[in-house]
Amino acid sequence: MHKYLRAIGFSNLIKTKQYNDFLRDIVKNSDERSYTITEDEVVLGEFSKNLSFDKNLDFGITVSGEFDEDDKFMLNYSYPYLAGKGITSFEDVTIERHAAKDSYAGICDDERLGISVIFYLRNMIQYVSAKTADKLPMRGTSLTLSALSVSGNILLPVKKDEEQRQQIAREQAGKRQLIAEAKKGNEDAMETLTLEEMDTYNVISRRIRHEDVYSVVDTFFMPYGVECDLYTVMGEIMEVKKTTNTITNEEIYILTICCNELTFDVCINIIDLFGEPKPGRRFKGVIWIQGYINFPDYK
Repeated sequence: MHKYLRAIGFSNLIKTKQYNDFLRDIVKNSDERSYTITEDEVVLGEFSKNLSFDKNLDFGITVSGEFDEDDKFMLNYSYPYLAGKGITSFEDVTIERHAAKDSYAGICDDERLGISVIFYLRNMIQYVSAKTADKLPMRGTSLTLSALSVSGNILLPVKKDEEQRQQIAREQAGKRQLIAEAKKGNEDAMETLTLEEMDTYNVISRRIRHEDVYSVVDTFFMPYGVECDLYTVMGEIMEVKKTTNTITNEEIYILTICCNELTFDVCINIIDLFGEPKPGRRFKGVIWIQGYINFPDYK
């Protein structure tokens, strides 16, 4: 079973038969369902069930599979999800199919991070439908990221006055411009970025001898482990909401965090979060990133 079921309120181990019965019930009583036909004329289907008491905070389980010749649904896999809100990025996204199953990973090169963000694609049916209809690449798309976490900590913020905030904003804007130029092949921009990274490393190396690392580093977004869509992050909490799983009655936090200028929602079980989350404080934890591509034709 999926490790991140715990994030949406299933902290106790579920027996395999009980879980399979639950998945069959989701297929019969889903809140959302979608279908498409692939290029090989295979009918795919996805069924999602919202398990939040607050229906405005959509988290739950998605069941994915295909229909056989007798129109019987054959379950391939399932996964927990969090439906994020807002727009995280307008950058172009590249999609690749996973080797082991009919699911997809997305790659987004956002200049605000300086790295490629790899995520698990939530709206696989819409993507396959657009691909089969030969509508890709499609203009006007945007990306909404969300994340699940099974381990997190709340940290106090780093105190900054307005002048410091403006200075940081100017530096970030300058770095984004340099990254954009470096992608175009500008060697001067590449050299400037390299020198800046060396200067940053030297400053941190000096300060960390006398200061706590989390007072020196305000936010970060880094790959975690060997799985490509897992990251360890630290970001400022913008909004905190709490709801309950309708099946287990476990309490769930939905945190909106801003990390390296990217804003997205994180779902975490209250028992897995150390500290009290409040706007202005920081969240630090390991997250599993999901992405939803907002296709204009499907609005």
